[in-house]
Amino acid sequence: MDRSFALELVRVTEAAAISSAQWMGRGNEEEADRAAVEAMRHTLNTISFDGTVVIGEGERDEAPMLFIGERVGQGEPHPKVDVALDPLEGTTICARGDTNALACIAIANRGCFLHAPDTYMQKIAVGPGLKDAIDIRKSPTENLKNIAKVKQCPLEKITVIILDRPRHTDLISEVRSTGARIMLIRDGDVSAAISTCYPRSGVDVLMGIGGAPEGVLAAAALRCKNGYMEGILKPRNDLEMERAKHMGIADIHRVWRLEDLASGPVMFCATGVTTGALLEGVRFTKEGAMTHSIVMRSQTGTIREVRATHYFDKKPYY
Repeated sequence: MDRSFALELVRVTEAAAISSAQWMGRGNEEEADRAAVEAMRHTLNTISFDGTVVIGEGERDEAPMLFIGERVGQGEPHPKVDVALDPLEGTTICARGDTNALACIAIANRGCFLHAPDTYMQKIAVGPGLKDAIDIRKSPTENLKNIAKVKQCPLEKITVIILDRPRHTDLISEVRSTGARIMLIRDGDVSAAISTCYPRSGVDVLMGIGGAPEGVLAAAALRCKNGYMEGILKPRNDLEMERAKHMGIADIHRVWRLEDLASGPVMFCATGVTTGALLEGVRFTKEGAMTHSIVMRSQTGTIREVRATHYFDKKPYY
């Protein structure tokens, strides 16, 4: 893939972040998400690639734009890519004015992203050097002991990030019984997975059940940061089971490893909407706005942090 795409993607996530940030703390999830989607789609269509959305806002009858299968970019004869995106990861976070909301997107060559159904996925994710320490088929206790062994530290110094959901009651109880620390979050398991790769976040491992599409986005970022994750789909009902089969998933119990979720050369970009452990949120100024983004390429391992000042009177953000 053309390396210039990496910096083109920054414009996409910046536009989505600025648009949705205007709804921060206003209690309206739908408007925050709508603003992000419209800005992201408009900006995507300025890029010189022929993109197909494989992870997006839902199926065509559920989403008016950025739906699964939608073509984005300038189309032929430009390079063909698959696109995984979340215009606003953490709609509730943004509406509440809470931390860690972001706009994110990843691209890869055709066929390199898992076409994940809109269902749940059990996940475990870690940062660099811990691939051999985890196995999603093992208990949380076994995984935590192995992580502590590899990191050469007591279990009491390991921090697990988990979505604060009733479904995780048993998981939380078991993790606490090991002596490990827990960071509970309301939403945002893409940023949570990425945080395992940043020592400053204080997070060692992500555990629990979240969205399967978000798992693909997280995998793209972890590929770029030499992190690792595994996932198992967890359909909630027969309809989701059938949807998975319709999307080509024959074995619902399969363990999806990192390169099953995102393979080949991958690019990932995210812009903070609200400030969190990974990125600073959008800050509005008299002239426009300031944004903080990360851009990653798996092919070279290059990670760029982009801090931009936008002057709306000279150039609208989309």
